[in-house]
Amino acid sequence: MSRTLSIVAAALALGLAAGAVQAATPPSATAQLVNAAGAPVGSATLTEGPSGVLIELDATGLTPGWHGLHLHETGLCAADGFKSAGAHMGHMTGVSHGLLNPAGAEAGDLPNLYSADGTAHAQVYTERVTLDPAKAGPGRLLIKGGSVIIHAARDDQSTQPIGGAGARVACGVLKVN
Repeated sequence: MSRTLSIVAAALALGLAAGAVQAATPPSATAQLVNAAGAPVGSATLTEGPSGVLIELDATGLTPGWHGLHLHETGLCAADGFKSAGAHMGHMTGVSHGLLNPAGAEAGDLPNLYSADGTAHAQVYTERVTLDPAKAGPGRLLIKGGSVIIHAARDDQSTQPIGGAGARVACGVLKVN
C-alpha cells in the first residue's frame, strides 16, 4: 500500500512540475512572411524576454543591401503594397519615427536588416513592445496582433514618416500564441 502511495505521489509531483514548466513558457508570436505576389519568403518569431521582445527573422527574395524593418499596427497583408498593414505600432502624437530621433522612437521602429545575397537572418531585441499584458504600460506597447514589414530600402532612423525605407516588400501577419 505504501509503495502504491509513493508511486502516486511521484506521479503527482511530476505532473505538477510539468505544469510549472509549461506555465513558465514565455509568451510568443509568429508571422509567415509573403512577398507582393503572395509567395512565402520567410518567417518571424517573437519571444517575450525579461524586459522586451526578441525577434528572430529569416527572409529570402530580398535585393542585396539594407532594408527597413518595422512592426505595423494592423494584421493584414493585402495585395495593396501591404498598405493594409497600417502605420507603425505606437504611431501617435508626441512620438516620432526613428531610433535616432530625439523625440523618441515609435514602438514599431526596429534596426535595419541586411542581405548580402537576397537572404537575411537576424535577431533583433526591442524594449518598446511586449507580448505579456502584465508588462504593458507607458513605454511598452502590448502586441495583440499586427504585422512585420520589410521595406525595399534602408531606414535612416530619423526622417519622417518611415526614414526613406521605401516600398513594403514583405509582410507577415503576427499570430500571438
